[in-house]
This record gives sequence, structure tokens and C-alpha cells, in this order.
Amino acid sequence: VQLQASGGGLVQAGDSLRLSCEASGGPFSNYAIGWFRRTPGKDREFVAGVSRSGGSTRYADSVQGRFTISRNNAKNTVWLQMNSLKPEDTALYYCAADFVLELAAVIINQYAYNHWGRGTQVTVSS
Repeated sequence: VQLQASGGGLVQAGDSLRLSCEASGGPFSNYAIGWFRRTPGKDREFVAGVSRSGGSTRYADSVQGRFTISRNNAKNTVWLQMNSLKPEDTALYYCAADFVLELAAVIINQYAYNHWGRGTQVTVSS
């Protein structure tokens, strides 16, 4: 499966953005999807994940209550709605896919993912 992330941009603190991750080339509903981010000098970190069915989600503590991950398997798309953005959310955001058998599994470990899209830059000014 190939992934394409989009929707990044330059916003001010408190603003919202919605990132999209569009998939092609595979049965999208077979994959758990995760969003990760990387800032210069830091390791890539988990942001949010969603199960194959969309019924289970997990969030990093730093974004809990501000970000929402969702998916539509008919559209082969996962979204990351980001509200109340902070300067510390500035990063290159990636989506990733992991083929899993369990419908409710949410994958947090970045090393479990074997399909990655190119990142989309999010910059939040103070």
C-alpha cells in the first residue's frame, strides 16, 4: 500500500488543521494506521493511531483532547483533525500503515509499521 499525507501548513497558535492520509494499492481496511511526527534533533514520535475498523483509537498524551483521528475505508483515507494547535506541535507529520489481523488493534510502535508516506509539514507560530 502507498500512502500520501497532505494538509500541512503554517498556522498560528490556537488554530486548527486537518491532515489527510490517502492510500492506494492495497485493501485499505486490512491496515491499522498511525500518525507520527518528527522535529529536528528528536526521534519520530507517535501522535495518534486508529484500528482497521476505525472503532479504536489511541493518542499521545501531548495531543489527547486536541487531536482526533478518524478513517473512512470506502475512501481509503485517514484524517487527523488538529485543534488548539501549539508551537510545540510544529513538526513533519507522517502517516504509516501496518497490516494487522485484529480488527481492534491500534499500533503505537513505529517499528511495527512497514508502509510510510512522505511527511507533511505543520508549523505553528506563537
